[in-house]
Amino acid sequence: MKHAAVIDIGKTNAKVVLVDMATLSEVAVTKRPNQVLLGPSYPHYDVEGLWNFILVSLRDFQARHGVDGITVTTHGASAALLDENGQLAGPVLDYEHDGPDRLTAEYDAVRPDFAETGSPRLPMGLNLGAQLFWQFRTFPEIRLRTKRILTYPQYWAWRLCGVAANEVTSLGCHTDLWVPREGYYSSLVENQGWTDLMAPVAKAANILGSVLPEIVVQTGLDPATPVVCGIHDSNASLYAHLASRKPPFAVVSTGTWVISMAVGGKDVKLDPARDTLINVNALGDPVPSARFMGGREFEMLMGEGKHTASEDDVAGVLKRQVMLLPAVETQSGPFQGRKARWTVEESSMSAGERYAAISLYLAMMTATGLDISGAEGPVLVEGPFSNNSIYLTMLSAVTQRPVEAVAGTGTSIGAARLLQPGNPLTSSNADAKICRDTNWRSYAASWRRLTV
Repeated sequence: MKHAAVIDIGKTNAKVVLVDMATLSEVAVTKRPNQVLLGPSYPHYDVEGLWNFILVSLRDFQARHGVDGITVTTHGASAALLDENGQLAGPVLDYEHDGPDRLTAEYDAVRPDFAETGSPRLPMGLNLGAQLFWQFRTFPEIRLRTKRILTYPQYWAWRLCGVAANEVTSLGCHTDLWVPREGYYSSLVENQGWTDLMAPVAKAANILGSVLPEIVVQTGLDPATPVVCGIHDSNASLYAHLASRKPPFAVVSTGTWVISMAVGGKDVKLDPARDTLINVNALGDPVPSARFMGGREFEMLMGEGKHTASEDDVAGVLKRQVMLLPAVETQSGPFQGRKARWTVEESSMSAGERYAAISLYLAMMTATGLDISGAEGPVLVEGPFSNNSIYLTMLSAVTQRPVEAVAGTGTSIGAARLLQPGNPLTSSNADAKICRDTNWRSYAASWRRLTV
């Protein structure tokens, strides 16, 4: 296989990426915002806009380079409801809509305990079970039309090849629908009468089928082009490490969400109030995890564009102990309900100092997630934050473990590996040293004292 096309739908942006499978590098990328439409019925993703974008991208990639296989990765907390004709029975709900909160008491009365699902109770539609409960209670016509429920990556695979499936990494990401330690649907699915609606469960790397004839006509793809089942985005990052690393280790997937996943770590009691959960990896195994909206927080604080800090900026922030304390995004993460505050006047900081302090904040939040999920061993960082040296250094200083920025991962590359899992991983700093500098460690200790 020479080129794989990856449909990568994040909460903020959607991409289609063409990956060179020999080098695991991106050959071409198209990108568009993941737009939310306000109605009808409720805020929902612009599925048809995304579909047209996907088809145009595939057609362009096929014409310029050739496409030998297709795989999909998306954000979690989403599902598609299909009617008897395979059309959407209702729009794909934006998980940041607060509609499900209106039935909080009713839903809490029927949802399984954290001990069963490893899924914390989250606001809005972040629990997929809460979404379905609200949709079906509020819009009974949608419930009547629904004949099949598909997890979100598998919805796009179904549109490409016509084979309906669900997959455990999406079922196991704080949905309330899955029992991760046993590998079957939760009591919620049964007591709500949804069992017969759930599509069969396939493995992430399973080839579901070849592209449909109408896709061939619209894109010029070879009719034999295989379509892989697909995977939840943070698990795409973890997938390649499972075969190439010996536990214990931790993978930090960064993007809109920062997900810290502990493989072979300490046996700790997870606290759902701190946004810990049990994810399920592509092999079906439970993975204690913690999360916060780090990419969203960075965007809120810094905006778009390129940001830098000089060595003097970093040294000044460490010396003055300029700190941002949690939480910027208050409805998720380990410090829910707290209001962010600075330890100095914001106006006293230069742009470089502000960037440095925010990078340190994000590292400390990540370290908190690693602690409460029981992570041990090397910390492997992928995604946008892997390019932030301040973040990486502080993460090493506070954990006192080596921190590696790993190449050949990320959601798109990780998802491409489903088509060819044997390629070895490389690290940009595999010989990373632990940061033992007293200035960094003193800063970390002070931040932690202030957040107890």
